[in-house]
Amino acid sequence: MEQIVFIILGMSIVTYLPRVLPIIVLSKTEAPEWFMRWLKYIPVAVLSALLVPEILVSENVVNLSLTNKNLLAAIPCFLIAYKTKNLFITVITGIIAMLILNLIFAYV
Repeated sequence: MEQIVFIILGMSIVTYLPRVLPIIVLSKTEAPEWFMRWLKYIPVAVLSALLVPEILVSENVVNLSLTNKNLLAAIPCFLIAYKTKNLFITVITGIIAMLILNLIFAYV
């Protein structure tokens, strides 16, 4: 039992230190302007890296045809997201688009 407590404490330290040390060190310095501009692109890059394979790849093949439901549903989602900048409306648009496309492809 005592060994488990030491293992949990060790895992806590190993998890906590890499997160808190950069905060302690970097909180006393001012980041350069180029670095702050660069940081603004990280969410877009991560979101793109997550979405593009989901939208374009089906059955381990890049599918750019009109049979790709994910790609067809993404088009109105991107347009609504760009126009409204509202996540809720964008998600609802995606749900409705996939519903309609699933109904269409079920009868084709």
